[in-house]
Amino acid sequence: MKLALFDLDNTLLAGDSDVLWTEFLIEQGVLAESDRERSDQFYRDYEQGELDIQGFLDFQLRPLRMHDPERLEAWRSHYFREKILPVITDGARALVAAHRRQGHRTVIITATNRFTTTPIAAELAVDALLATEVERVDGRYTGRLLGVPCFREGKIQHLEHWLETQAARPDETWCYSDSANDIPLLEWSDHAVAVDPDPRLEEHARSRGWPVISLRD
Repeated sequence: MKLALFDLDNTLLAGDSDVLWTEFLIEQGVLAESDRERSDQFYRDYEQGELDIQGFLDFQLRPLRMHDPERLEAWRSHYFREKILPVITDGARALVAAHRRQGHRTVIITATNRFTTTPIAAELAVDALLATEVERVDGRYTGRLLGVPCFREGKIQHLEHWLETQAARPDETWCYSDSANDIPLLEWSDHAVAVDPDPRLEEHARSRGWPVISLRD
């Protein structure tokens, strides 16, 4: 098995799906305008490598806890059409398709929760989605995390757990990401590629001799 791993936000997307989800819910009147600053601060912390992941998830998963699944799914469909489709780049589509043509297994691996990212993975026709998991009880989201967040070293834990369910271990792996938060996963892979990287990742990539590419041209 040959395996291609793709971060989602600011890698396959020319934007951040969590930030866009919050922006969408504010526009719908579901969240308050004051939530925008909290979202922006979490994003700044993420960029600096200082994100309180539990605090962020408490904030980000609150709407899932507060609203029924039917309403959430209707919002998600609108959000996907309005916010996500415009930021899936042609370069991202071409990259995923190129790996698929070579017979590689394609996997999106993201810190964003599964509810938000499921339609994105379907649109890009990847073989698997590894994401932060959210508890459901009697069909409703509780807003509580299941397992560890799919973030930093947690991405490797999610990946190893998924690989245990597969028929074979990969004999060659590629990994694409924009973020220094993904350095552990990039180091884990055979072929690490920095995609439109943040400054910290770009510096690390160049020191390691990794390719640096853009999917936004």
